[in-house]
Amino acid sequence: MIKLLLTWDIKPGQDQEYFEFMVREFAPGITRLGLTPTEAWFAVYGECPQILMEGITDDLADMRKMLASDEWTALYDKLLKYVDNYEQKVVRGAPGFQL
Repeated sequence: MIKLLLTWDIKPGQDQEYFEFMVREFAPGITRLGLTPTEAWFAVYGECPQILMEGITDDLADMRKMLASDEWTALYDKLLKYVDNYEQKVVRGAPGFQL
């Protein structure tokens, strides 16, 4: 199992548009690409990213294929319209949320 860890902050004033994009496009899109969402956290306060999300694929080849796809690039580009401080990391999967 391979995990994709994603973190970001929603841009000020973009909350409504961001959440609509996540529900209508991002979540269905990553699922179509073969990434299974496993955890998502919304931090209300503290010194950390506002959104923490992870998804899994069966193996590294599947993850690389997904991240190299045109559909991923389109989802990523659109996500950046709504968020700042985007970071991603691919790790070997372990139980629980990983940082």
